[in-house]
Amino acid sequence: MGKKILLNTDFPDLALFRRGKVRDVYDLGDKLLIVSTDRISCFDVVLPCGIPYKGKVLSSLSCFWFNFIKGILPYHLITTDVEKYPAEVRKYKEQLYGRSMLVFKTKPLPVECVVRGYLSGSGWKEYAKSASLCGIALPVGLKESDKLPEALFTPSTKAEVGHDINVNQAYVEDTVGKELTEKIAKLSVEIYEKASAYALKQGIIIADTKFEFGILNNEVMLIDEALTPDSSRFWPKDQYSPGKPQPSFDKQFVRDYLETLSWDKTPPAPGLPQEIIQKTSEKYLEAYRKLTGKELKR
Repeated sequence: MGKKILLNTDFPDLALFRRGKVRDVYDLGDKLLIVSTDRISCFDVVLPCGIPYKGKVLSSLSCFWFNFIKGILPYHLITTDVEKYPAEVRKYKEQLYGRSMLVFKTKPLPVECVVRGYLSGSGWKEYAKSASLCGIALPVGLKESDKLPEALFTPSTKAEVGHDINVNQAYVEDTVGKELTEKIAKLSVEIYEKASAYALKQGIIIADTKFEFGILNNEVMLIDEALTPDSSRFWPKDQYSPGKPQPSFDKQFVRDYLETLSWDKTPPAPGLPQEIIQKTSEKYLEAYRKLTGKELKR
């Protein structure tokens, strides 16, 4: 299919539901069409350049994980087979192959369900100040990137713009109710533990990840994406060394480059050198290959 980068979609016959940082979502009535573009965002700003194959990795890897967690809970994916999409959608099939999903439309829960198995990112910063994480007390003396005693449900707000904010479980209970909070917390940890045990055998540590859930017919469903380099920290197991930040298969590579610039992290974002674009693309493709055991169809 070549190496063409897709930054934006424009389907005049379809109703645009939402254009996110990476995904373009179209409203099909009781279903949605989710298209993963090759856009990349860092520090909540979308960069002007895309990453080759990124959208296809996100879509294909989500599909892999949805099938992997079958039996734990329902998920919103209907099909990724473009030939099975509605007729009005198929006319755009050249742009949809390998990077789109037809899904059920649910009522999304207004919370990011983050699970952490290792101490990194904002979790490490919070622990360094308070020896706790989202209101959960942790042992004193942990180092950056240390494995936590157990996987923790550490939710955050779901910000339309700007940064998500870490919150405690009581905040989620006030937002969606105690019973539903306990259910999504349990499901989040269960999915993470099953996926991270599998990934470890494939040579990847899933340090943390975030899930989103929706409600359809009074049933909780896993929605959005699942366990991708955009929603998770993937570390190479053979290079793991606690006490410092870890090399990763996600967009941390781009963040690290941007940190070397004098950019103030507000729009417009700077472009990326071709070398950074290429290496980032290779990291996404390698994560897919390691986790699925297959080469991405390009």
